[in-house]
Amino acid sequence: MTPAAPILALEKVSRILAGRPVVRGLDLSLRRGEVLGLLGVNGAGKSTTLRMIAGVLAPSQGVVRIDGEDLHEQPGLARRRIGYLPEVPPLHAELTVEEYLDFCARLRALGRGAAAAVAQSIERCGLVDVRRRLIGALSKGFRQRVGLAQAVLHDPELIVLDEPASGLDPVQALRLREIVRGLGADHAVVLSTHVLPDVLACCDRVAILHEGELRHQGVLNATEGDIVLRVGVARAMTATDWRRVPIVVAAEPMDAPTEGRKWRLRLHAGASVPTLAAAIVEHGFGLEELRAEQAALEETFLAIASGGTVQAAA
Repeated sequence: MTPAAPILALEKVSRILAGRPVVRGLDLSLRRGEVLGLLGVNGAGKSTTLRMIAGVLAPSQGVVRIDGEDLHEQPGLARRRIGYLPEVPPLHAELTVEEYLDFCARLRALGRGAAAAVAQSIERCGLVDVRRRLIGALSKGFRQRVGLAQAVLHDPELIVLDEPASGLDPVQALRLREIVRGLGADHAVVLSTHVLPDVLACCDRVAILHEGELRHQGVLNATEGDIVLRVGVARAMTATDWRRVPIVVAAEPMDAPTEGRKWRLRLHAGASVPTLAAAIVEHGFGLEELRAEQAALEETFLAIASGGTVQAAA
């Protein structure tokens, strides 16, 4: 079966501001049903990248494509197919939630479908109980949800979120993550953040930016309930070798194919780490490293953020 074409594709995208490259040679793609975590420290180029994806900024070089169409040449695509939540939501404190979303629906020219779209976005973003309250009287968590509701109001193919959980307390952040995960089932979602738990909780894939460059890309979430581990072995291995171990569902090489000594393994939900370690020893693979996926991503992020490399983290 041929994989679906990407909703979003960035091809060698760069942005120069005041003579300084803020984003350089960025290549990314995203399909429907995927949530991409754009991770990086403050100043890494995340917000500039998101503004180019949302059509707010034009790239200095390269192309941003939505469903294969050049966004710069077809700016109307941004209104029809993209929903954008900037870091500071564009809210009107003097309006109620319903009034504000109705106003946004008119801006989107939703016509007769406006009332149904407003009701659906209120339901999806958990705003039913506050729909008649003034936005200015809401907590920051609810204001962020209102901003998210305007971004999904027109049921866009691509949803772009810039630091949506910034400044929220743990309970509010947890609820927002749940909403983002739900949106990822039917849309392509880009989530920009510098908070690692946001990426681990919401995203299927991660892209780490540093100083405007893409330093790392990878898949995050395995099938629900499965265990994902990073493994280092003493001798070169192949995916066929790993299939000899019954508890291994999938094996992805993390180094050059000719080396075959560092792997990302996905285990059956009922498997255990000690069982895998025993199997590696029993088969004579020579166990040198065994750690959880989350710890590996954290080390990769910290190594990149401190000026190191992905290889150093590995």
